[in-house]
Amino acid sequence: NRLADHWSDLAASSVARKSSALRRFFGFLVDEGPREDDPSHALPKPSRGRHLPKTLSHADIQALFVEVERRKSMEHPKAGDIRLHALLEILYGSGLRATEAVSLTVRAIVPDRPFAILKGKGDKERLVPVSDRARQAVADWLVVRPAGSQWLFPSGKSHLSRVRLFQMIKELAAQAGLSPDRISPHVLRHAFATHLLEGGADLRALQMLLGHADISTTEIYTHVDSKRLVELVNARHPLVDVRRRGS
Repeated sequence: NRLADHWSDLAASSVARKSSALRRFFGFLVDEGPREDDPSHALPKPSRGRHLPKTLSHADIQALFVEVERRKSMEHPKAGDIRLHALLEILYGSGLRATEAVSLTVRAIVPDRPFAILKGKGDKERLVPVSDRARQAVADWLVVRPAGSQWLFPSGKSHLSRVRLFQMIKELAAQAGLSPDRISPHVLRHAFATHLLEGGADLRALQMLLGHADISTTEIYTHVDSKRLVELVNARHPLVDVRRRGS
């Protein structure tokens, strides 16, 4: 009871972390002999739940592309804007992680191949689609890209950093009239997955495209889609009009 009082104001994640540490400690005591019993079964096992990932609407995505294409269509576009267009096409069009995008080699995406082979988390390889739009954007970037590097998006002696990519995406969001707090490279990856699922993509196929080792990680997007469907019913169902007329 005293333990419960001490932990009552803690977040579920903190309680779970403390419980896990005590379980390991009691297990150690039992293994080494100081204790014959293990009371850790009585420790709380709080559910930390799963936060729904942030995502973007189709209109949000369109606003980002309108802004970057506006910059690129100027009479003398900046090389950085041409690079940003290629990155945006890859992040949203192929669902890459930020690290995967910035560390692409110059030979990873080629004009006549509609896919790329990536090495993601745990050095596991996966095949991802590369749209015609993305391949054209990369081809445009290669025209102005600095030579002499193995990286598709070079920066100094290495490749573009994740931090700089985050900054670029947030700056683009602000210029497109969107809140920068809502947008990051990972949110673009979430939008890729959510919009594919909305369009009828198979969950197993989505798992392969995202490079998830466990299907349960991919299943979070079914909750996002379910939330959208509930909102759709609440807004569009005929009974909504009936309730409004009766109020």
